[in-house]
Amino acid sequence: MDAYATSGWTALADPTRRAIFERLVERPYAVGDLAVGLPVTRPAVSQHLKVLKGAGLVVDRKAGKRRIYRVDPAGLAQLRAELDGFWTKTLAAYKAAVEQPEKGDQ
Repeated sequence: MDAYATSGWTALADPTRRAIFERLVERPYAVGDLAVGLPVTRPAVSQHLKVLKGAGLVVDRKAGKRRIYRVDPAGLAQLRAELDGFWTKTLAAYKAAVEQPEKGDQ
């Protein structure tokens, strides 16, 4: 098992990783460009990107000596599907609770 493999939700629980991911939602970035303005070093950004990549949230491609990272649409779609599943279950539970007769109505 990959040492960096984790769920998307766990990966995004870290504020720095979430900030990196939010920047990547806007456009692809190289590690050095992502590190600008963050309170961590460039090597730390690389480590956070490994976690995001292991969670399936980002992909990278080589561009000369640099690696360009971008959001992986499939990983984002998986998070969305999980969130939609939570919402569906919540609405079903609410519907069941509303449709139950009150004790005095029986």
